[in-house]
Amino acid sequence: MRVITGSAKGRKLQMVPGDATRPITDRAKEALFSILGDWLVGVRVLDLFGGTGAVGIEALSRGAHFALFVDRSRKAVQTIQANLAHTRLADQAQVLQADSFAFLESYRGEPFDLVYVAPPQYQGLWHKALALVDARPDLLAPFATVIVQIHPREETPLALTTLEEYDRRQYGSVLLIFYAATDDLNAEEEEGV
Repeated sequence: MRVITGSAKGRKLQMVPGDATRPITDRAKEALFSILGDWLVGVRVLDLFGGTGAVGIEALSRGAHFALFVDRSRKAVQTIQANLAHTRLADQAQVLQADSFAFLESYRGEPFDLVYVAPPQYQGLWHKALALVDARPDLLAPFATVIVQIHPREETPLALTTLEEYDRRQYGSVLLIFYAATDDLNAEEEEGV
């Protein structure tokens, strides 16, 4: 697994030892960042269930201003730190060894433009994480994007209050679902008319 483009282009990323994490496939990551494009320049990223840190690191390499990685696994945190050092992006990042749900409930600070949610599969954890983000609109900057990475078989409906799905893409066993605040989507729609 490598950084696709940007300041750390071509740098190889370490994998988390064991099989507790599920890194995004290169194909899905390339497609995701093609969709996000230049929008990433200057944004603040929250990479929940950080794993290898591949998504946040790719965002930093492409011009994101800051990335906060959260993972409760000591091995994952060490892997993210090693990958940040190897890509020379550690100065733009913070890595927390913490439970992602507890973090979402307690965080007080600057909002994020991009929140990436990729928890372990088949445990329904993405529902809980997305519901917590939905309940905390203060986590999100204006016109922020929340992206959930799940296996297509994990998808089940979820009632949301402030967020709304606006896109979805499937790449093999990776389903990416894109959410934004309903108010932001309505404002964009009105501007486009």
